[in-house]
Amino acid sequence: MKRIAQEFRRIGSSSLARNAGWAFLGKGLSIVFQGVYFVLLARLLGAQQYGIFVGTVAMVSTLSPYSTFGSAPVFLRYVSRDPQNFALYWGNVLVTTAVLGTLLVGLLTWGVPLLAHSYSWTLVLCVAIGECFCLQLTYAAGLVFQTFEKMRVTAALNLLVNCLRSLLAWTMLWRMHHATAGQWAVAALSASSIATVIALILVSREHGKTAFSLSLLRRRIGEGFVFAVSGTTGSVYNDIDKAMLGHYGMNTANGIYSMAYRTVDVATMPVLSIHAAAFPRFFRKGQDGVGSTGAYAWKILKRTMPMGLVLAAALFLIAPVIPRLVGSSFNESVSALRWLCLLPLFRSFHLSAGDALTGAGHQRFRLGSQGAAALFNFGINLFLIPRYGWHGAAWSSLATDGMLAVCNWTIFMAVYRRDKIRRVLQ
Repeated sequence: MKRIAQEFRRIGSSSLARNAGWAFLGKGLSIVFQGVYFVLLARLLGAQQYGIFVGTVAMVSTLSPYSTFGSAPVFLRYVSRDPQNFALYWGNVLVTTAVLGTLLVGLLTWGVPLLAHSYSWTLVLCVAIGECFCLQLTYAAGLVFQTFEKMRVTAALNLLVNCLRSLLAWTMLWRMHHATAGQWAVAALSASSIATVIALILVSREHGKTAFSLSLLRRRIGEGFVFAVSGTTGSVYNDIDKAMLGHYGMNTANGIYSMAYRTVDVATMPVLSIHAAAFPRFFRKGQDGVGSTGAYAWKILKRTMPMGLVLAAALFLIAPVIPRLVGSSFNESVSALRWLCLLPLFRSFHLSAGDALTGAGHQRFRLGSQGAAALFNFGINLFLIPRYGWHGAAWSSLATDGMLAVCNWTIFMAVYRRDKIRRVLQ
């Protein structure tokens, strides 16, 4: 008992544990609200309209990371090392998002309806504004507090978005009983806008005025581009299947598959919470090289791998609950969730190795791995989705995440051996 008490005291004294705890608490509460939100939204839209909405989001999200052009992760990398750089880096985030976000919203509103004829331009416009402006700025604001290891604020911002969306979905279900994807897109945009304004006010009050430096932007633009492409490849290998289901007009199948996939995303939040809390430390440890970040990645993996196994088993067992909660139009989501239940385990592996590479300044290698995964996912879906519908999308998701886990660790070990040999030769 004494040893157990000492272990609890040791965990409680760890800032990583506290930050992970805040992240997990925020994400845990977000899970509750996001679960409520999923249930209400599924009942409000039904499988077909839900499929149209998530398909639109998937298409828009392939380009939305370019709104900030990677300036938010660049902020985290350099401000976590020197907090005095806050004003310039944060100002660059705001200016970049304002300029590029406007261009992307116009491009997406024009282009997406040409790729999927069932998606109206008004639907795409609302989703694009929400993804390219609101989501990116709220994420960047959360990253500010994550940089300074104030995870309780980051958690609160994540909770706020889901809380507002749940409230809106409940109100619309109560008053309207049924809504179209376009009607929900307008409501979701209003909720996202409120959360973004609150997030920006919090950053301003906590850290003061901002500045803008064109020379700094030019100096970091290459690194920011790598982060932006990395964000896009992440969106592609996660969401290209939903975009392709929408392109082929399989809106009902898209709703069924997306409901299962979002359930997996919610279940993975405990793993993501640990990585969110640890991410700034990867950059600090990266100053000592890839060996330091690798040791830290292994420490993280020993916590997240058992968690991934438990989550996989839980998802397999609770799958039959989905249609009872969201309606009979989602009956096939049971089978879809059971196919996808291993994703939390695979993600624990590729996130740990990927963060170790990023923290040590080898983001380009991680980008290469993610790019290969995105191309693989796109290519295999071109064959599987027209023939097997959502089943093909599920198979490709398993194959892609599994391949990414293997690739990231293989690349990490190769980089580690190369750096070790260099040190010996020196």
